[in-house]
Amino acid sequence: MRLLHTSDWHLGRAFHRVNMLGAQAEFISHLVTTVRERAVDAVVVSGDVYDRAVPPLAAVELFDDALHRLAALGVPTVMISGNHDSARRLGVGAGLIGRAGIHLRTEPAAAGTPVVLADADGEVAFYGLPYLEPALVRDEFGVEKAGHEAVLTAAMDRVRADLAARPPGTRSVVLAHAFVTGGEPSDSERDITVGGVAAVPAGVFDGVDYVALGHLHGCQTLTDRVRYSGSPLPYSFSEAAHRKSMWLVDLAADGSLDAERVDCPVPRALARIRGTLEDLLADPELTRHEEAWVEATLTDPVRPADPMARLTARFPHTLSLVFDPDRDEDESEVSYARRLVGRSDQEIAEDFVAHVRGAGPDPHEQGVLRDAFDAVRADETVREVAR
Repeated sequence: MRLLHTSDWHLGRAFHRVNMLGAQAEFISHLVTTVRERAVDAVVVSGDVYDRAVPPLAAVELFDDALHRLAALGVPTVMISGNHDSARRLGVGAGLIGRAGIHLRTEPAAAGTPVVLADADGEVAFYGLPYLEPALVRDEFGVEKAGHEAVLTAAMDRVRADLAARPPGTRSVVLAHAFVTGGEPSDSERDITVGGVAAVPAGVFDGVDYVALGHLHGCQTLTDRVRYSGSPLPYSFSEAAHRKSMWLVDLAADGSLDAERVDCPVPRALARIRGTLEDLLADPELTRHEEAWVEATLTDPVRPADPMARLTARFPHTLSLVFDPDRDEDESEVSYARRLVGRSDQEIAEDFVAHVRGAGPDPHEQGVLRDAFDAVRADETVREVAR
């Protein structure tokens, strides 16, 4: 059976104010084309279909379009909810939609009840484990300590029990939305830490043929049978080095598998550049990034004038500007509290300006600060006399 594993669509999400709906629609078209041209037998979507619990209408319409196009191909699709989704909203109409071959698994209680599909080699049981928020599902799974490992272990116990009762040779696929030990996170995933622990060991999923993971946005292989597809599009500059793709998995009759990465269309490359403003504007090595979405980190010791306007003249798609000035290491180690000792209000304000800007106020700015402090002191005196 040939599976196409994807996750973390985050429909409705923007990238640093750039509307990504067009790129998300292009991905959906690419997904449908891949299903048709590569003779895919089943599609698995491992959570975070939407970016938030109440998605914008345009995102819902795109999801609806995706469901119709997948159903029209006659290829079964199994989906679970992620930590960004509202499980209850995503699961509305699941029974009716299931008749069209789109199987939404959003209820934790149904973790041990699979979608069973068949090919020439027999049956394949697909178990959907939606994102399990420990505090909300601990009673359902009867665990004493509300933690990710405890609830996922309990859910997988149900999976293994159901699988053991099925005919010998039944193959198994688990969809799960979780942070599994060994996975490499990025800046765009929402923190799911509970009690200081977010990750669960891959061994939790022992006993099944393939584990299709969602949550982390980088495509990763934790073991031959446990993989993240990653998000099909970048959602933070920490993903600049990612190769966005899906997994095409061939599951043989004996449960062995072959996996191939299928690249996703990315609307624009990402680039992180660093240096002084003048260096970034002049460096010929950066020519290759002129059409990329850019995050620029400026190391000028004093913040330059109009940095964004000057950067966008060369890099018109600059989306993020970060200031990380190169300063004397000894100076940076002096605590701010120590700098205040014995200083007047005027001096403290001038030091603060120097601290955040890299250079102290000029004479005009010093005069503005002095006038402000004088006005405050005068006002305090009037208030004191009036009491």
